[in-house]
Amino acid sequence: MRKFTVKNFYRSNGLRPAQIIVLFYIIAVMVSVGLLSLPVALKPGVDWTFIDILFTAVSAVSVTGLTVVSTADTFSITGKFILLFILQFGGIGIMTLGTFVWLLMGKKIGLKERQLIKTDQNQSHLSGLVELMKQILIIIIAIELAGALILGIHFLNYFPTWQQAFFQGLFASVSATTNAGFDITGSSLVPFANDYYVQFITIILLTLGAIGFPVLIEVKDYIKQRKGHRLSRFSLYTKLTTLTFFSLMFFGTIVILLFEANHFFDGKSWHESIFYAFFQSATTRNGGLATMDVSQFSYSTLLALCFLMFIGASPSSVGGGIRTTTFAVIILLLITFAKGRKDIKVFGRQLHEEDIRKSVVVTFMAVMLCFTAIMILARTEPFSLMEIMFEVSSAFGTTGLSMGITAELSTIGKSVIIALMFIGRIGILSFILLFHVRHREANYKFPEERIIVG
Repeated sequence: MRKFTVKNFYRSNGLRPAQIIVLFYIIAVMVSVGLLSLPVALKPGVDWTFIDILFTAVSAVSVTGLTVVSTADTFSITGKFILLFILQFGGIGIMTLGTFVWLLMGKKIGLKERQLIKTDQNQSHLSGLVELMKQILIIIIAIELAGALILGIHFLNYFPTWQQAFFQGLFASVSATTNAGFDITGSSLVPFANDYYVQFITIILLTLGAIGFPVLIEVKDYIKQRKGHRLSRFSLYTKLTTLTFFSLMFFGTIVILLFEANHFFDGKSWHESIFYAFFQSATTRNGGLATMDVSQFSYSTLLALCFLMFIGASPSSVGGGIRTTTFAVIILLLITFAKGRKDIKVFGRQLHEEDIRKSVVVTFMAVMLCFTAIMILARTEPFSLMEIMFEVSSAFGTTGLSMGITAELSTIGKSVIIALMFIGRIGILSFILLFHVRHREANYKFPEERIIVG
């Protein structure tokens, strides 16, 4: 019997890296379904359907957080630990943990394995990928442990025993850092709506998970090597994604404050309004946790949240959506075209033409995908268009916020949301590459002819 290796898997199946990554995530979902189906994972008397198990498994692997059952009422302590493991696995990524296992086994990370890592992490080159995986694992685990300790100590004020407090702290830290959005309180962070300490720590964890692993590594290296601040030392990716990330967070906060001033925030103090707006803006970066029932917002605010969830987090992070850099490139492309220029220049650099094409393709494909999902759900589900749009944006962005319709979706509706969550996790580019066929470049060209557009 031939020994299983990635190289043999390539040869025997003829699969490309993107297809193998998707296959690995499908296997991860199947294993998660098996684990969540174990009687020991459920509380006595809990009985749920296969579609609900599959929905929960995909939501956990994709670290989305949309749920059709109450996590607090469905899972036993063992089940919550199983769910915690799945969230960790889904958040860090299959190739990060895979690389860690390979290194523990003393296996050499060859070209084929590096190609898988490159595809999973959406990197543009093969060099330094193994070191990248090791640093990602170390940084994320360190952040989660620090968050668990900080929150666990604070939760001693809320829970009767230290075991409960620190388990709540651990789960909340992992859920926030991986941007999973799952909770074991039964009501997200609503019980902590007036606890700004919990909210602030959660926002920090959400941000660290969503801003992008390469950004965290560059910041770590910068702090380690330099004491002064020189922006030019950071890569274009870090500059662009960081600026876009925090600009969107600021934009969301201002929009919520303005749109809800005479609605949800009417009668609330200034600090309550600011924290409600700031937290809800931050959680649209893929967090999924909420300090309130978002359905209480006005339609204009809900549309803004849909827009933010559609953009999502940064590339090579725990989040989904079209990603912050994609949005930034599209905006820069529009500005460049309006100014009559051909090349996109930013931060003293010129963007690569292939990255621009990818951004346009990803955005167009995402719009078509979400539009199709909205049409299907509008036909099969008895909910308003706003509720459906919000659910679709949340699923695609792997955010996990909901207006409360998730559990009431039909089997068709749940299947559509499952597909969106899965595609949101693997990424639009990986999804497109599933159908990519390599063609040899032709050694001839057809005559060019202009057409009327616009």
